[in-house]
Amino acid sequence: MSHDGTDLFGAAAQDRAGDVGGGAPVAPLAVRMRPRGLDEVRGQAEVLRPGSPLRRLIEGSGGAAGPLSAILWGPPGTGKTTLAHLVATAADREFVELSAVTAGVKDVRSVMEGAARARDLYGRQTVLFLDEIHRFTKAQQDALLPGVENRQVVLVAATTENPSFSVIAPLLSRSMLVTLVPLTDDEVADVLSSAAADERGLDGAYRLADDASEHLVRLAGGDARRALTFLEAAAGVADDSIAPGAARPEVLEVTLAHTEQAVAHAAVRYDRTGDQHYDVASALIKSMRGSDVDAALHYLARMLEAGEDPRFVARRIVIAASEDVGMADPTALQTAVAAMHAVAQIGMPEARIILAQAVVHNALAPKSNAAYGGINAAIADVRAGRGGPVPLHLRGSGYGGAERIAQASAKASGRAKAPSYVYAHDQPDGVAAQQYLPDDLAEGTDYYHPTDRGFEARLQERWRWLRERLGRT
Repeated sequence: MSHDGTDLFGAAAQDRAGDVGGGAPVAPLAVRMRPRGLDEVRGQAEVLRPGSPLRRLIEGSGGAAGPLSAILWGPPGTGKTTLAHLVATAADREFVELSAVTAGVKDVRSVMEGAARARDLYGRQTVLFLDEIHRFTKAQQDALLPGVENRQVVLVAATTENPSFSVIAPLLSRSMLVTLVPLTDDEVADVLSSAAADERGLDGAYRLADDASEHLVRLAGGDARRALTFLEAAAGVADDSIAPGAARPEVLEVTLAHTEQAVAHAAVRYDRTGDQHYDVASALIKSMRGSDVDAALHYLARMLEAGEDPRFVARRIVIAASEDVGMADPTALQTAVAAMHAVAQIGMPEARIILAQAVVHNALAPKSNAAYGGINAAIADVRAGRGGPVPLHLRGSGYGGAERIAQASAKASGRAKAPSYVYAHDQPDGVAAQQYLPDDLAEGTDYYHPTDRGFEARLQERWRWLRERLGRT
């Protein structure tokens, strides 16, 4: 039972929409399709593996140590509420649900008192499901401690925020932390197909077209609840599309157009596993290279809206910052690397802002591929077999026999002794004029050519001076 006495599972027993008489409200599809047992849960295979702490808690096999409280951390739609319900029902426990958005210390104390009565009078354990625990203040979380510590309640708390920062340490130490992950595309597709066929869902009255299913999977982004909400809306659009007076087909097809209309979201013509994946990624890179900031943002939006992994996008931007901007604006790489790290920590949807900043920086920056061209030219020489032994004075000297080997090499090359290494910091201008390239590349090698664009233009004068100072002109 919930805190207000409502049977949270009563809705799941109702028939699908349209079959309930008397105008009784019908629970949303996502509620009706909530798993009733572990065998119906999609995803989270790692935390629900046999013998895992969470599975043992759900199955009621706490062992001699008794049941542990749990903090479920993960993005929306990954099953936090479902798992809390299973903890309560699988072991025939009392269930109380609170939301940290509206509950306070008074509500927590009331739950604790009720849990004590249920234990003393009926021998039943109480599960307290606290949603969005990160919204509780430290004082409110402190109020949970006595009940959790003496197992007056089994706390199952859900949060989308990192518990290390949002949950007080004493509560963390008394609970097991369970990290949930977004469902895979295949798992979301399975959720949709099950909902379409199951009598608790659409009961086989609708068939979801393949492209419509793919579209909903993309839009869901690993969130099963969102996928079911979109499916329910699309089924309603499909019903509305039947002409007045026309007979309804026994099985009504839900098309891509229905799903687009239902979620007011155009289908993105993009396939993460096919050719368009590379086409759109290529268009993003080439638009940044071409300094068209609007086109670059368009392709970024297409990738993100199609459900592309933002970390993949971030890595492409980092590469472009060196390949296409380079030393014309060295800060572009700093922005791109910072964006890559930030995206990994933050995730979508906020990651879109960080990626947009990096894309705009890359697109607007002056361009130079001089460093890119330089390393390619050097690699070409290496692959062609050019580049002899490292000059004697540049070789390592920190190992036994280094001096003897150097002198033997000098003698073999016709020198009286190996040349001495000149320490650059001992020179007035900090530059030691000595040979650095292997003998066969010492003359005429010219890999790096700075452009006259952006910051790189300021490097040209020093580049010319250094080549002259090193005798490379």
